[in-house]
Amino acid sequence: MNTSATEPSIPALRRLLRITAIASVVLMLLVALLAWLMQPPRATGFLLDKVGDALGLRITASGAVDYRLRGTPQLLLHDVVVQRPGDPAPLLRAERVFVSLPWRTIRARGDDLTVQRVELDAPVLDVPALQRWLATRPPSETRIPTLRDGLRIVRGRIVNDDWSIDGIDIALPSLSPTTPVNTKLRGRYLDPPTRIPFDLDIALSKPENGAGIAAIGGITIEGEGWKLPARVRLSGPLRLGDDEVRMSPAKIGMSARYVSAGSDLPFTLGAFGPLLFDEAVWSLDPAALVLDGEGAIPDAQARGALALGRRLVLRLDGSIDAWPQQWPSLPPPLSASTSAMPFALDYAGRVDFSDMASLQVRRDDTALDARFRLPVVLDWMNADAGGSPLPPLQGRLRTPRVEVAGARLEGVEIELDDPAIAPLPSP
Repeated sequence: MNTSATEPSIPALRRLLRITAIASVVLMLLVALLAWLMQPPRATGFLLDKVGDALGLRITASGAVDYRLRGTPQLLLHDVVVQRPGDPAPLLRAERVFVSLPWRTIRARGDDLTVQRVELDAPVLDVPALQRWLATRPPSETRIPTLRDGLRIVRGRIVNDDWSIDGIDIALPSLSPTTPVNTKLRGRYLDPPTRIPFDLDIALSKPENGAGIAAIGGITIEGEGWKLPARVRLSGPLRLGDDEVRMSPAKIGMSARYVSAGSDLPFTLGAFGPLLFDEAVWSLDPAALVLDGEGAIPDAQARGALALGRRLVLRLDGSIDAWPQQWPSLPPPLSASTSAMPFALDYAGRVDFSDMASLQVRRDDTALDARFRLPVVLDWMNADAGGSPLPPLQGRLRTPRVEVAGARLEGVEIELDDPAIAPLPSP
């Protein structure tokens, strides 16, 4: 089954990788710069030219430049621009770049990657420009630096062709190739009309491929007239590919609520399965899901596949435990049944579930085949009693027997036809 959807999501792990790319470029630049400082004083422009030539980049710092050689050497640059010659856009800009590293690192000239501290103020990373530069670089060994006093990034921004992340703050207390990593990651994903602010604590068992990762914190998916604030937990083994991220298996827990003008629906969701992030889409296939709802959201279990990008894709088969009390009352004898209700849900559309969904559900010998738009159905359920007695959906209900106003009807088939929905084809 194909669950691919185009860009956006919650995308915290891929964004962290992009920030790591910023730090890597800056570390390469500044280690080389401070190595040059061991030689007789030279003009800043000359130093940046030499480092840029080594990296295949043009590097300029139009603002103030300062360095200190006593104690632990430090270098401070302002208004830094990093651009590949001939490329239309800089791959990195930063208002301020600060690095501090021991003398032994400078003398080692790349053999020792111990750094005291790195700071970036207002860095802007252009993803397409970064990818174009990386495509020109020869393959090299991945080496993890040691950051004694860590990394700090404030007011960062990542821009792509059709999405961006702003307000990026990263606080990494320390980093070592052999010890666990703990960091805080904050930002806001923007792909109008969708916005996803996030504030996460992330832990790695060690900074290498295949290590265990855990993330916990808050995210809020926001659209026009609705939002989904949530507290999330994510854990599993992390493996990075050339342009993808895998966690297999991934354990996901979410405590959330769907909030709109007429609805406030809390629920918790648990998910398990192989998680893939590729082409800006999170997918879980095959997925095992457990939903614990309140009010109009039922308790249910399901298996199938889901994908979250610019679109939401659901292909699920499962079972609803019981008919929620906030749903319209069923007539006898359906109301007396305590049987679970097998269902099949099919949806591919906007993240707010406002496009058409297909649902097939059964209870005993009664079956419903329907299409609906969830926000419209929720508005109908929350409307005053004087509204339409029929739900705004299109479909067919078949049941062997039903009692209405004291009368018993057998072999019943009811067809619901909301005028805003095209009818289902004849059986």
